[in-house]
Amino acid sequence: MIKSIIFDLGGVIITLDPPEAIRRFKALGLADAEQQMDSYTQGGIFGELEEGKISAETFRQELSRQTGREVTYDECRHAWLGYAKEVPQRNLDILRKLRSEGYRLILLSNTNPYMMSWVRSPDFDGHGHSIDDYMDAVYCSYQLGVMKPDTEFFHQVLMRERIMASESLFLDDGARNVAVASQMGIRTFCPENGEDWTAEIYDFLM
Repeated sequence: MIKSIIFDLGGVIITLDPPEAIRRFKALGLADAEQQMDSYTQGGIFGELEEGKISAETFRQELSRQTGREVTYDECRHAWLGYAKEVPQRNLDILRKLRSEGYRLILLSNTNPYMMSWVRSPDFDGHGHSIDDYMDAVYCSYQLGVMKPDTEFFHQVLMRERIMASESLFLDDGARNVAVASQMGIRTFCPENGEDWTAEIYDFLM
């Protein structure tokens, strides 16, 4: 029986728009934005930020060096938020419903301080609520110092939550992440970015 549902953020709860994020970073002067940025495996300073190897301020400084101009915190944040195309209301509604049905909801995300400054703010859902109003627990790669698909990320969540893999469902739009979780005994569901998964999820909760 599934008792806990572990959600990815980008591509599942939030619909991602990678081309817009790339466009915004290019507008800041980052010529090789495509090479450094990937929705699932960030590289260079992008990966270092999401893995917690560098701070948001160090990222800003290094981006300034790479672009040859002083980039502000707000400019960095605006560029990162280019990834967030929309937060479908249907996703928020089903999160509320699942919690009311007794499931424990957990967020497990490869993300960074810039994105989470919005996700964990009252601006997140457009109604004055942050992601914390929809989740029982939030685990971010930059805070734990490890990224999906590393098994250590999943191990840490299972251990901290004191939940069993066999009683957990994991939703992620990244095939590699889902494959690793499945190998660990976690039930998995891999919807595509932006797909409406709100009805199909119940097929995995049976």
